[in-house]
Amino acid sequence: MNPAAILTQLGDKATSGKALPPVDQWHPAHCGEMDLVICADGRWMHEGTPIGRARLVHMLSRVLRREPDGSYCLVTPAEKVTIQVEDRPFLAVDCSRVESDSAQTELGEAEPGQTESVQTESGLSEPQPDVWQLVTDQGDVVRLEGETCLTLSETPDGLWLPEVPVRFGLAARLHRNLYYRLLESAETHEQEDGSLTLGFMSGGRFQILGQLAADEVEV
Repeated sequence: MNPAAILTQLGDKATSGKALPPVDQWHPAHCGEMDLVICADGRWMHEGTPIGRARLVHMLSRVLRREPDGSYCLVTPAEKVTIQVEDRPFLAVDCSRVESDSAQTELGEAEPGQTESVQTESGLSEPQPDVWQLVTDQGDVVRLEGETCLTLSETPDGLWLPEVPVRFGLAARLHRNLYYRLLESAETHEQEDGSLTLGFMSGGRFQILGQLAADEVEV
């Protein structure tokens, strides 16, 4: 089966509206593997050739999920096929700060860690925690709050870099450009062992960007 055939099989289920297809509720038979690889740099390769149609890639990304065994599958109500993912299937490519009045501020106009004040019934202002949201290369918007937070994981190159959960067991790796933008405004927290943790606050939680071991910290 080729990627376009999957979309033909799905019809309007994958292409209509903004709501994602309920792939977490589909439990079809496994029909083998497809020669499709999502590269660490975000390219989708079918039989060794990049898929040049951005709309096709976007539609396929909507029917992707991760299985309990860690494998990745494209899923339809009738069948599922396994594909390969080099690192994470998505890249986080942009971010913005969501203010209490739902306005958004681009990174650079406000630094991570700022808070908004909200007027209470008593007339006193209470600071509200920053909430930053990330946007993936496939248009998913992920708010860094609650249980949704950045964690460090190892890349195929052996580096420990941030990722964020997106949907259906899928995660997004921070794109290098976004990673360095966030590092420019990062806070540092010293740990008991002398190491430093770099990150920023969002949703009342510290969002980790990286760590420096004690012997890497300049005195």
